[in-house]
Amino acid sequence: MTRDALRPRADYLWWQTITTRWSDNDAYGHVNNAIYYHWFDTTVNNWLISAGLLDVANGDPIGLVVDTQCRYTRSITYPEPVEIGLSVSRIGSSSVTYRLGAFVPGTDNAAAEAFFTHVYVGRDSRRPKELPSAWRKRMESLSCP
Repeated sequence: MTRDALRPRADYLWWQTITTRWSDNDAYGHVNNAIYYHWFDTTVNNWLISAGLLDVANGDPIGLVVDTQCRYTRSITYPEPVEIGLSVSRIGSSSVTYRLGAFVPGTDNAAAEAFFTHVYVGRDSRRPKELPSAWRKRMESLSCP
């Protein structure tokens, strides 16, 4: 079975450094797969906050995760720092798919690559809501083929 290579560092447009914790390692001596999802969720939400798009307490719309996928190519272990790269791979009328890469500092090849899709919904209705034009414009700034 062959599969496409993961995207290189150059394909990511926004970065966040994560400090691994002792408790991130599992019984096999590497960061547990579930921890990557913590990193990805944190990175997306930190970008949304920094871009002025997410008000956790009162914002409307809000993003609900409806799909995720992650592929791994190498282990990361505590106490390695991790750099999470973020780009946008697709923007729909009410949804956005983010691409995220987990990189060990100084490497060009991702240790893991994920896709993370938010559907934006009304805070109270929980029904899909069209992305505001200001949001779309900000998200387009992270678009990478």
